Amino acid sequence: MSPFRFFVALNAVLLGLLSLPARADLKVVTTLPDLAAITKAVGGEHVQVTSLALPTQDPHFVDARPSLALEVNRADLLIAIGLELEVGWLPALQNGARNTRILTGSPGYLEAAQFVRTLEVPTTRVDRSQGDVHAGGNPHFLYDPRAALLVARGITDRMASLDAKNAAAYRANLEKFTAELEKARAGWEQRLAGLKGTPVVAYHRTTAYLANWLGFEVIAYLEPKPGIPPNPAHVAQVLTQARQRKARFVLQEDYYPTTTSKLVASKIPAPVVLFTSGTDFRGGQTYLQHLEDLMTRLEKGLKGEGT
Repeated sequence: MSPFRFFVALNAVLLGLLSLPARADLKVVTTLPDLAAITKAVGGEHVQVTSLALPTQDPHFVDARPSLALEVNRADLLIAIGLELEVGWLPALQNGARNTRILTGSPGYLEAAQFVRTLEVPTTRVDRSQGDVHAGGNPHFLYDPRAALLVARGITDRMASLDAKNAAAYRANLEKFTAELEKARAGWEQRLAGLKGTPVVAYHRTTAYLANWLGFEVIAYLEPKPGIPPNPAHVAQVLTQARQRKARFVLQEDYYPTTTSKLVASKIPAPVVLFTSGTDFRGGQTYLQHLEDLMTRLEKGLKGEGT
């Protein structure tokens, strides 16, 4: 969509704002569904939460539609991952939404990356020849529940600051979420203890935090560089490594094409483990339920079963 058509369409949807129904105490918009699920867990009944992206979308590439700008226009708080994950689409929504509350640097804008210790931070100058490398580090930290808990605390603090009358409720919800997540994490670590040291082939570098948490080793990526599709020469190298190291499975998000993964897996041989990149928040799934699904898929991969 051209910039002119974008703003014409946006003006049309903004005209409907005057007829909107009553809303929750805090309107929160997040870029990704995992952030939405975590926010709802600590916000409870006092927040209305919307995710701009779907779990079936590559978060690097989201269409900045006028309907999404309308959501941002109504937000009291906009929560992003940061680390330039959303740099290709979020600034257009911020600028087009006509909402000064959620502009970068305002109290109504929050980047979750500030609360975690990022992995894979480049030590040299980053440029496009290296592929989709993030200068501040790998932004896919919500695959690790330890990072998610840190993010939940940061979100709670910001919501308590913006909505002081419900601060006690937010903090009580955080305590409940913390207890549930820590209990679940202990169970997941016990179930997947056999993954430690296991060689795995992955498609994109979204698995860094998951591997750091569960201890498996990603020996090769099907992408020759982050964001660059596989090519025959690189795939041949990956297959050689996978056979030599006896990779247990090929791991990838389900929004990427599966042709290369299935080909490599068949020649190792090993199963392909496909997983959804985020919580199905619009479908009612919680963050814990999303991770439980991921853990189940990893268990099957460890047993030699594909998903």
